[in-house]
Amino acid sequence: MLDRGIEQTPDIEAQSERFDLPDPEVRQEGHATVFENFRSVCQYLDRDPEHVLKFLQDEVGTSAHIDESDRARLTGEFGTRRVREALEAYSERYVLCSECGLPDTEIQREQGAEILQCDACGARSSTSS
Repeated sequence: MLDRGIEQTPDIEAQSERFDLPDPEVRQEGHATVFENFRSVCQYLDRDPEHVLKFLQDEVGTSAHIDESDRARLTGEFGTRRVREALEAYSERYVLCSECGLPDTEIQREQGAEILQCDACGARSSTSS
């Protein structure tokens, strides 16, 4: 049984360097901040853009929307550093496993709560802080 269990266990790369958050490309456009590579960052994180946008809005304290070119437009002026810090906070809460630190996770909803399920180690944790 042990051999069968080991065969069914997914291989986990033990490198912590496997997850490298891409740098956000932001620019100012009037009184708005345009997050140019928003869609590609969401794809890298493997998360729904609306979910990421809602977190960004809460984190920087502004309103935002996704425009027709799949860019995030945040009301107000925010630098690259501030947007990156918000993305890092998102990754810590909604992407990286709290047990093994790997990004092989998915968000599941159970009884109205968001649960982070790790596909690598099987850990489950609440996303609420």
